[in-house]
Amino acid sequence: MKGVILAGGLGKRLEPLTRITNKHLLPVYGKPMIYYPIEALVEAGIKDILIVTGGNHAGEFLRLLGNGSEFGLKAINYTYQKGEGGIAEALRLARYFADNDKIVVILGDNLIEKSIKRYVDDFSKQPKGAKILLKKVNDPERFGVAEIKGSQIVKIIEKPKRPKSKYAVTGIYMYDKKVFDIIKTLKPSNRGELEITDVNNEYIKRRQMTFSVLDGWWSDCGTYEALLRANNLVARIEASLRGRRPKQSR
Repeated sequence: MKGVILAGGLGKRLEPLTRITNKHLLPVYGKPMIYYPIEALVEAGIKDILIVTGGNHAGEFLRLLGNGSEFGLKAINYTYQKGEGGIAEALRLARYFADNDKIVVILGDNLIEKSIKRYVDDFSKQPKGAKILLKKVNDPERFGVAEIKGSQIVKIIEKPKRPKSKYAVTGIYMYDKKVFDIIKTLKPSNRGELEITDVNNEYIKRRQMTFSVLDGWWSDCGTYEALLRANNLVARIEASLRGRRPKQSR
């Protein structure tokens, strides 16, 4: 299985922070934001990773990450997205990298507390289709929201004014090779973008979508408030780890 990190976009909601750098290179506590999704994939056992980026600062990813040796990787793959065509448009660029293999996709501004390895392992055993991870949130209207009946998702509504549940679709998606054929059939939304929600709803329509509820906290970093929250959450983890570490003798 291969991993794809989507780290394009202009990050306009975080201006002026993003005028001189890519959003995914901003610091979250002691690391650049992009480190966290890379570490999540590597911890889940995925060592073949593609980063999709764009904008005027794409070269900074190569300068920062190099060949990925810092993460125990032999190499990191890169590709460039022109403009802002949406998440599904960015994912389309990964077709040749995927080479008919299953893929785990993470949005580059998504941070999670705990391992996703068991979800990835579950999907590796899934014969076909897709799997998404959900998280119960207090502000579901900010996200794609899953309408659930029994053990099935029946539909995902993007940023609904009246959400039918509090289960947001996190920026972690798992797909079989059919995802690229589905993307080919999409038409731009009112925002002029190819929407990942449309991809997920097609898998739901085919009855090939499974889901799990993510353990631990999850945060995006798309707004000032979300970025601050992510910093604080990571800071708490680091403080807790320091508290458990034995003191070094002088």
